[in-house]
Amino acid sequence: MPASLTDAYLTRYRSALSSAADPATATLLPVTGAQRRFLLARRLDPQGRPDVVPLFFAYPRGTVDPLRLHRAALRVAARHPALRGTFTALRGTPVLRLGAPAAEVREVPVPPGGTADEALRRALLEWPVDGPALRLLLARGPEQDEEVLAVALDHAACDEQSLGIVTADLALAYQDGAPAGPDPRELAAAVDAYREAVELQLAAEAKATSPTAHAHWAARLSGLGAAPASAGGDQPTGMLSLRLPVGDGPAHRIAFPALLAAVATAAYRLFGTGRALALGYPWGGRPAAAQQVLGCFLNTLVHPAAPGPADLDELSASWWDDLDHADMPFDEVVHAARSAGAQWSGALDGLLTFEDLQRRPPLVLGGAEGRETHLAGRPLTAPFAVSVSHGDDLLVRLAWDRAHFTDEAVRTAFDALLDSLHG
Repeated sequence: MPASLTDAYLTRYRSALSSAADPATATLLPVTGAQRRFLLARRLDPQGRPDVVPLFFAYPRGTVDPLRLHRAALRVAARHPALRGTFTALRGTPVLRLGAPAAEVREVPVPPGGTADEALRRALLEWPVDGPALRLLLARGPEQDEEVLAVALDHAACDEQSLGIVTADLALAYQDGAPAGPDPRELAAAVDAYREAVELQLAAEAKATSPTAHAHWAARLSGLGAAPASAGGDQPTGMLSLRLPVGDGPAHRIAFPALLAAVATAAYRLFGTGRALALGYPWGGRPAAAQQVLGCFLNTLVHPAAPGPADLDELSASWWDDLDHADMPFDEVVHAARSAGAQWSGALDGLLTFEDLQRRPPLVLGGAEGRETHLAGRPLTAPFAVSVSHGDDLLVRLAWDRAHFTDEAVRTAFDALLDSLHG
């Protein structure tokens, strides 16, 4: 088996670094497999847009002080190399170039008759390609008692496990006000910790790209075919949501294979049964020896959903087998599938994310705990996406691209998903 894509990337990175005459190469860091995936998706996007991870919090009107928030955001960006870096290429090789701490805090105007949600949605759709990885947008509707804060991050700099770090650090920095700047020794230590975490991740990815893992994914995904081209369109995406109660019994812990089965049921209501569907979901974490630095480390795993009712025992067994090979990077998985004859480009038909809200501290600003809310209409990287958030209850959301599916078809698929979960 030839050298892995990760090994090839590291060889190019080290070669480009050693041959560069720029003395600033010391500020160039390698990128993880997950970051490679997001940077490739950005390059393939017709508008070159990054994938953005936003959180939305509502506060009583007048709670948030933008100047204080900007000082806090700069402190957070200074502490985390992933937030004060720019993704670029060195001799065609993706790298993260460190720079001065930067963060955007902006008040988004709300026109008469409009709402804060609508203003934030437009601002996120117009997200400039160039700019800091951390951006905070605040909107206050003229006739609303609340203001809404969007905490938005470039996905290549932040994964789901990092969101708790962001909210905790931002709340603490806001509470502290404007203390002295960070100690240069702390900044250097943060860079060292981040570099070590990335290098450990790349080593784990290279090790995971074994002949056994290659054969596993080749067999699992060989039946995937090419997805039909999108019809295009500029309509805002839609979203349906429902909160489900959870008790203290077995239902309190939702089995992930059951979620996969439910999402597959919805997917086949949307796409029909003409082909196997590729459903993606994030999985993994930081290497065991690495510090819990902020960054993008979660791999995207692929579940090949087959038509027809799912046998949960079979699905669970296959899922556990997949987890044994979960560290093999996404681009290697695509390569394995295509080597087995799959006509699959790597595009995902749907996405599933599961978040335990109890692992993410609330964002407290000015003594007020932000009430998390969700906005429809944001761009999606797949025709549909299901998000499940587990807190005091189970919040299930299905967002979809209206260029692919009608609202009526999605309502039917959402009902099927909920019926599967109830079962």
